[in-house]
Formats: sequence, C-alpha cells, structure tokens
Amino acid sequence: MKCRGGEMKKKIDWMVTLVPFIIIVGIAVILFIWPRESNDVIHQIRFFLGDTLGSYYLIIGLGVLLISVYLAFSKYGNIVLGEPDEKPKYSFFVWGSMMFTCGLAADILFYSFAEWIMYATNPHIADLGPVHEWAGVFPLFHWSFIPWAFYLVLAVAFGFMLHVRKRKRQRYSEACRPVIGKHADGLLGRVIDMFALFALLAGTATTFSVATPLLAGIAMRLFHIHVSRTVVTIIILLITCAVYTYAVLHGFKGISFLAKLCIYLFFGLLVVVLVFGGQGRFIIENGIQSLGKMVQNFIGLATYTDPVRANHFPQDWTIYYWAYWMVWCVAAPFFIGNISKGRTIKQTILGGYVFGVGSTIVSFIVLGNYSLGLQVAGRVDFIAHFKANGDLYDLILNIIQTMPCAPFILILTFVCMIAFYATSFDSIAYTAACYSYKELGENEHPHTLITLLWCVLLIVLPIALVFSESSMGNIQSISIISAFPIGIIMILMIWSFFKDAKKYISKSDTK
Repeated sequence: MKCRGGEMKKKIDWMVTLVPFIIIVGIAVILFIWPRESNDVIHQIRFFLGDTLGSYYLIIGLGVLLISVYLAFSKYGNIVLGEPDEKPKYSFFVWGSMMFTCGLAADILFYSFAEWIMYATNPHIADLGPVHEWAGVFPLFHWSFIPWAFYLVLAVAFGFMLHVRKRKRQRYSEACRPVIGKHADGLLGRVIDMFALFALLAGTATTFSVATPLLAGIAMRLFHIHVSRTVVTIIILLITCAVYTYAVLHGFKGISFLAKLCIYLFFGLLVVVLVFGGQGRFIIENGIQSLGKMVQNFIGLATYTDPVRANHFPQDWTIYYWAYWMVWCVAAPFFIGNISKGRTIKQTILGGYVFGVGSTIVSFIVLGNYSLGLQVAGRVDFIAHFKANGDLYDLILNIIQTMPCAPFILILTFVCMIAFYATSFDSIAYTAACYSYKELGENEHPHTLITLLWCVLLIVLPIALVFSESSMGNIQSISIISAFPIGIIMILMIWSFFKDAKKYISKSDTK
C-alpha cells in the first residue's frame, strides 16, 4: 500500500529529506568549482579521523563481530523476527541473493580481480613473507567476517524493531529509542537521522566512484570508444540510475528478480574463470591456504595498528574498509532486516555468514588467485605494470584480456557489474525513501515521487567526484569521515536492541 496525495505530504519529514539533499548538492558544487582545495580539506580531516583516531574503527569492528557470535548462540538467538510462529517469507536462496547483492554492489568484482596487487606493493606484505602467501589473505580478511558482522547485527536490530515491536518510524533514531527515549522525536533524533542519510549518500558515492570507471573502460574497449573515460563513466552512471530506478519502482518483486539474475551472472562468471582460465589448481590450493592463514592470524590482523607508522597499512586499508562498511550500514542492514521476517536471530546471523561471507570469499579466491597464479608462474608481471602507471582500471582490463574468450568475459563482467549496482541501489533507494516518512506502517510503501527523488539524489555526489577527478585516497576519505559519527550511532542502536530484547524475553517468560 502506497501513501498518496495529502496523506503523503503530512507523513513526509521534509527536514530529514531536504537537509541532506542540500548538503550533498552543496558539496557537489564545491567539488566542481574548487576540486584541488576541497580535496586538500578532505585529506586533512581524513588524516585526523583515520590516523590519529584510527583505533576507534578497529575496536568497533572487533566488538561487533564478537556481539554477532554472542547473539547467535545466546538466548537472543531464538527470538523470531516477527510473530513467534511465523515462517520466513522468502526461501533461503532468494533471501540470501537479496541480502548478498544489496550489501556489496559492483565493488566486489572490481576488488576481486586485483586487490591483491595493491597489497603486494605495500612494504607490510614483504615484512610478513612471500607475496603469493600473504597478498591473497587480506582481501579475504577485509571482505568477510567483520564487514558482515556490521550488517547482520544491525539487521537483527532493525528486524526486531520492524517485525517484533512493529514500530512505524523506519529510521536509525527509532532503533535508538529504548536508550534515548522521547529524544528520538526531538532534535537528537533528527541529528541521528541526518547523519545516517548523509553517511548513506557518502557510501553510495564511494562505491559508485570506485568501480564505474572500470565499467567505462570495459565499454571503451568493447565498442572502441575514443572519448574521455570521465564522459563514458558519467553516461554509465546515468544508465545504472535508470536501471535501479526501474527496479525499485516495481517493489520487492523487481528487487528479488534482479537479485536472482545477478547471482546467476555472478556465479556464472566465477565458474567460467575457474574452469576455463587455466589456473584452476592454483586458485583452489592458494585459496585454501589464504583462508587458513586468515583464520589462523585473525586476531592479529584485526588489531594491527602500525603504531610506529612503518607502513601505514592499517590506516590505508583496514581502517578505510571498516569505515566503508559502516557507512553502508545505513541501508543494507535495514533492507536485510526487512526481508528477514519470520527468521530467528540465529538463522539471520548464521545464514548471513554462510551466504554472504561464503559468496564473498569464493569471489576473491577465484578472481584474485587467477591473476596471482599468472604472476607466480612468471607469465605476466602485474605488479610491475601497476607500479609503472598506477592505473588499476587498465590493469584489470589487461587481466581479463589474458583469459580465454576475453571479449565474452568482458561482456559478462560488464553485465554482472550493472546488475550488482542495480540490485544494491534499488534497495538503498527504497530504504532512503522510507527514511523520508515520519511514520510508515509495515505494509505501507513510499510514494513513487519520493522514491524517484532518492534515486536521482544517489547519483549526484558520484558524478561530482568523477568530475573532480578525485584520487582513490580522496574517495576513501569520504567514507572514513562519514563513518565516524555512524560508529557512535551503531553503539547506541546495539545497546538499545539489547535493552529492548531483554524486556521482550522477560515478558515472554512470564506468559
């Protein structure tokens, strides 16, 4: 049921909707007019938050992971996200597909192909041991248990709020109500929600700005386009916006269809590379070894701070990644919580780890170890190529060119990335549209015009970042800055969930 007409206008919180919009448009204008000066300011803020206060992100990451394990195996794990006897609305495959695709976007393909190369050029890898033994470990670490813990713990909190307590305000501030009380309706609640929406927009800007130039490079190579990559990137951004807008306007039916299609394309690509790429044995064996090293050294990896700044590895990577996942926590967990109705907390967390972490690890093992296998065999020197020009997009294209039937792989990668973007951003646009309402019942949906507003808004800052030619470091900075207040809000939400869930269990035990 959609809100319409005068009823819609009364329910919309124009302050929460318009203030982030004005701020994002203002930032976009500044990036257009003063790209160098604005990038300098962003770098200085990032240095303070990511370097001076970097341990803040690491502590939150490890803490949330431990909380996820506790939730799954404690008395809280038996709570059903819905009525006590309710059954899941979606099958495990459909649920897992929507969960996986809403949380990762096309970044997973961009980084899977060549993330190990960026680590291989860092002196920290040389300190640990041979490149082929350690460069494949960090992608698995940075994309597995801690990132998904962020998603799943907050998804449980949102799912409990929506399906058990049946609250009508689908916002961060509402999830904090058990702790902040009536202040959720006042200035504090507004501030929390505006921080959340700003972080959401910053997170989408980061992921769009990172991976769409690769899409542009693929299109230019496939169709022999000889214009600026910036121009092609912006065209692709607009096309992607049209695809996810079409999907989200068709509701959960459109979202679930795109998610399943995306999963089929994604695993199809992995099978093609594994079976026909010629590196199958190395992919499997080095993948198992990297996974074992990651598990064996997990605590050390999660707490490494480089206090003497010998290599800046955690500041450049681990802290950035935890911040990156934290800003995505505004939309992805809300969506996961929404589609998890009828599942227990234990099923949601363990199922999320199986499908989400499992699929992510398989992607990095297959695509990353393909190119690493060629490097180890001495057939291609990707590390030297990257050191020479620093263009990761061109490097990934060259990696794909070494594969059998390279044009087919390029097309499959292109379509799969578009599908990933569409399935991620249709869920994000839907969640953001829900945020615009003061109240929205469980069976109510945002008005089409509000959804369209957010579909367009999600694309504004990415285009500005592409035009300003921001470096990878500056794009990373956007996430690190935006994630700092989100970390505090996440702690409030988790505290609120435990407080509320404890009351719920106590009341259930007395019946």
